[in-house]
Amino acid sequence: MTIDLLSRRGVLGAFAATTVAAAPVMANAFGFLRGAGDMRRIRMYSGRTGESIDTVYWVDGKYIREALNEINVFMRDWRSGEAIGIDPRAVDVAAASHRLLQTNEPYMMLSGYRSPRTNAMLRRSSGGVARNSLHMVGKAADLRLRSRSVNQMYNAAASCRAGGVGKYSRSDFVHMDCGPIRTWGS
Repeated sequence: MTIDLLSRRGVLGAFAATTVAAAPVMANAFGFLRGAGDMRRIRMYSGRTGESIDTVYWVDGKYIREALNEINVFMRDWRSGEAIGIDPRAVDVAAASHRLLQTNEPYMMLSGYRSPRTNAMLRRSSGGVARNSLHMVGKAADLRLRSRSVNQMYNAAASCRAGGVGKYSRSDFVHMDCGPIRTWGS
């Protein structure tokens, strides 16, 4: 199993390097979300767990199940260890925004999936946590980049017009989700 996974990663890595080098700069993330690229890649790390992920999760119009499974585990509720299926559209929003920002720096993921129990605990200690948060159904992520401002990240994600985007300047992160299109924050 390990050899097959490494072999798949090696092939995808070579494919990704070739595709990225040959791909034109995307001026419009909406086209990217509709499938205008040959591959989609997500790069993130978690300061909470010390883990990182750098994976191609979509190639030639198809999601790669093994990569999505890795994303599900990576984006788990780090407090409880619970994982669910992350909506691939939430990953698409983050990947398209990242590509628009033209940086190689991986996202720092502050929050992916949150169990209902974790969400309730956070709600008691913070006014900015929604009762019916899309984090609880695997449709949201809170992300940060050192090399880009909150405004830059917010603008890139909002330009995708593919879900909700929240700007949290005081906490230095942007919320991205694949729910209804809306924006908020300061």
